[in-house]
Amino acid sequence: MDEKILKWLYDIKAAIEEIESYFEQYPKDYIKYSSNLILKRAIERDLEIIGEAVNRILKKDGNIAIDNARKIVGLRNQIIHAYDNISDENIWAVISKYIPKLYEEVEQLINANKIEN
Repeated sequence: MDEKILKWLYDIKAAIEEIESYFEQYPKDYIKYSSNLILKRAIERDLEIIGEAVNRILKKDGNIAIDNARKIVGLRNQIIHAYDNISDENIWAVISKYIPKLYEEVEQLINANKIEN
């Protein structure tokens, strides 16, 4: 695997772990999330990082095994460019449903690279 792709995979993994770490201090509860501006902005920033890393990976290898890769990039673009159209419900759905699956995919790609080397 290309070293840059591997670095970006580690960036995605770190951003996901950071999102999860926020809920060590705060309950993983939608009401608490939606009422905490600092938490919302921190998560949005991590989602931007994830989206940018996925975008870079896709440019380098469009066949990478990441489900919903284009949607991840689309979310990043929405957060950055259409910030006034971001809904708490949408972000909550992403971190609740899709981030755990993305984490598994990234782990598999990283581990497959370790086996190759």
